[in-house]
Amino acid sequence: MTRTIQCVSPVDGRVYAERPALSTEAADAAAARARAAQGGWAALPLDERIDKVRAGVAALKDARDAIVEELAWQMGRPVRYGGEFGGIDERAEYMAGIAEEALAPLIAESSATFERRIERAPQGVVFVIAPWNYPYLTALNTIVPALIAGNAVVLKHASQTLLVGERIAEALHKGGVPEGVFQNVVLDHAGTERLIAARAFDFVNFTGSVAGGRAIERAAAGTFTATGLELGGKDPGYVMEDADLDWAVDVLMDGAMFNSGQCCCGIERIYVHRRHYDGFVERAVEFVNRLSLGNPLEAETTLGPMAHARFAATVREQTEAAVAAGATPLIERQNFPQDDGGAYLMPQVLVGVDHSMRVMREESFGPVVGIMPVEGDDEALALMNDSDYGLTASLWTADPERALALGRRIETGTVFLNRADYVDPAVCWTGCKDTGRGGAMSVLGYHAVTRPRSYHLRKVKG
Repeated sequence: MTRTIQCVSPVDGRVYAERPALSTEAADAAAARARAAQGGWAALPLDERIDKVRAGVAALKDARDAIVEELAWQMGRPVRYGGEFGGIDERAEYMAGIAEEALAPLIAESSATFERRIERAPQGVVFVIAPWNYPYLTALNTIVPALIAGNAVVLKHASQTLLVGERIAEALHKGGVPEGVFQNVVLDHAGTERLIAARAFDFVNFTGSVAGGRAIERAAAGTFTATGLELGGKDPGYVMEDADLDWAVDVLMDGAMFNSGQCCCGIERIYVHRRHYDGFVERAVEFVNRLSLGNPLEAETTLGPMAHARFAATVREQTEAAVAAGATPLIERQNFPQDDGGAYLMPQVLVGVDHSMRVMREESFGPVVGIMPVEGDDEALALMNDSDYGLTASLWTADPERALALGRRIETGTVFLNRADYVDPAVCWTGCKDTGRGGAMSVLGYHAVTRPRSYHLRKVKG
């Protein structure tokens, strides 16, 4: 029997969209179409592929108004933030702009006798499994360079953002990317894992939970299929004694609360030098109390519902357990009467926390942050590294050299100085430990969706 995939809207709890999952036969046919179409696409000149992808991104932007409203209904992001189009522009254009450099051959020798070089060949068929929290950006991070590099791409989106893949496919096809070269598919977990195990793909990019990453690795075991995995995070911020306090509060608390805390590199724990601790906490509470929790379709809303009631339940459980263990919540329930016990979740700031508490160790992925005082860099470093995850770390100081020296000792993928919660397309987006492996963005993002192919040519005369 065909399984139906549903998107339950966090706005009002109704089924907002539903689609049938592909049958085994239909899924196999989609993978075969991608395989058949890839060679012809790769044979096109690089400039032509770039132009078609750029045109597809432009077509996506033309649907902006509808997309922003759909995102509010699907995963709860307030319409006032205009979707993800600023990041889409920046990342897609940057990756298109560096394609020639990133894909250029490395020439060891070009002489009358020998031609020795390394070229970047497309992986073949790239499978993108995208998450719901930034459903366009996270998907396009891989789709854009994969298509430009000559791959065919199959996209499977999260059920919570079921319509996003359809929007991307419609736009790219309108821009000139052939239907076989880019396909959006609806699959359940079993269908996804079966295709991976059957070697339907040459590269699998997955953004999601640690448990999901393990499932991908199990499915790919023994196939030697390359994978890129961006999994969980518990990103720290550290405010040093010479930091600009107001700036640090504004950026770190925005990083903790934006998108209802549902950001891959959102700030989930903050360590503040004792000199600034009381002032930071006071300003952090003021910041949070200015937020407006409510219907994401209303212009005044700055904090929408979490994408699903079960995600909010996890954050409530972590918060309640921390309070039971001695933490102090600083945001009063009366300030956020819209909290309904379901997807609409009030934000929270916790003090009196320590690393015995789940809220300081497990991924929360919601609008809660714990703040701890520290005496200096060594204590902060030990706490920042006391985590199973390593995606980003945000350092706040007037001394860049101090930050650089400390950053080299942090077990993380990206070190920020005086900023947080940002993906820079010019540098590799990567992580370590349970955050996963591989990298997107930058020249290295092209290397992920291509493989080296070497040529050692002896030129014979006569």
